[in-house]
Amino acid sequence: MAQNEWILDVLSDLNAFAVANGLSALAEQLDDTRLIAAAEIASSKDEACAPANGNKVRFEPDPRGFGKHQHA
Repeated sequence: MAQNEWILDVLSDLNAFAVANGLSALAEQLDDTRLIAAAEIASSKDEACAPANGNKVRFEPDPRGFGKHQHA
């Protein structure tokens, strides 16, 4: 399971408890909260994969032969 996806399971468990105990308003709120959490987790994964400035990234060797540097 990914780093933050455990919270989705917790929210599902809380929702099941709310439904089983007749807490329908809470169950609805937990459904909404789970959707928001899933969207934020997906968004943070997309942001982690994209360069900060939105440009494609190329890596080229350092002219002196030391490691690599980034060009946007």
